[in-house]
Parts: sequence; structure tokens; C-alpha cells
Amino acid sequence: MNPTEITLHQKSHELEIAFDDGARYHFPYEFLRVHSPSAEVRGHGPGQEVLQVGKQHVGVNDVTPVGSYAMKIEFDDGHDSGLYTWEYLNNLGKNQAALWQDYLRQIEEAGQSREPSLFDVRA
Repeated sequence: MNPTEITLHQKSHELEIAFDDGARYHFPYEFLRVHSPSAEVRGHGPGQEVLQVGKQHVGVNDVTPVGSYAMKIEFDDGHDSGLYTWEYLNNLGKNQAALWQDYLRQIEEAGQSREPSLFDVRA
């Protein structure tokens, strides 16, 4: 499966991606940021995940293709590690609702917020 279209919607803060199997997904930038495939977010093994907080208004500066299998997203908070493979994005799309609800539950249980702190400094 390969993308046929990738569009950044800067006003709505969404990345839209269409695949050659007919699937089309709209990912809020915040969703992509908190589900980054990077080790910084996912850790180096089960149980090492790092809950991402304060990312509600994160933006995307750039998207760069990586070979024919992935893309790299540069977020405006300085995060730009982790490769979003087509397979990973398709999996995120298929499970987006459940992943988002799980994230919201984790934020609540941790007593954290999606809103950026006054002390957050963007790169």
C-alpha cells in the first residue's frame, strides 16, 4: 500500500493522506505528534512509553519523504524524529478512534492536560 495523496491543511491542523487501496485518513497534528513512532515517545520497549502532554496546538512545519516507504514530520515544537511508515500511518488510521480515546484516558489518569503550559518553549 502506497499513498496517492498527502495534504497538509494548516488552517485545520490536519494531515490528510489517501492510499492506493482507497483508504483516506485525516489526522490532527496533535494526534500524529502524540503517536510519534520515535523512541523519544514510544521508548525502547514495552512500558517505556512517554506520555506526550501539552500538544493540543502543535503545528507541522514540514513533511519530507523517506525513500518510498515513509515520511518524516517536522513539528513546530522541535520534534522531528521517528519515521511514519505507510504501514504505521495506515494502522493509525484504522485505529484512530480507539487510540485517541486511550490517549485522552491516559492524560486524565495522569492529571495532565492537552493544553500547553505557560512554561513550554517552542523550538
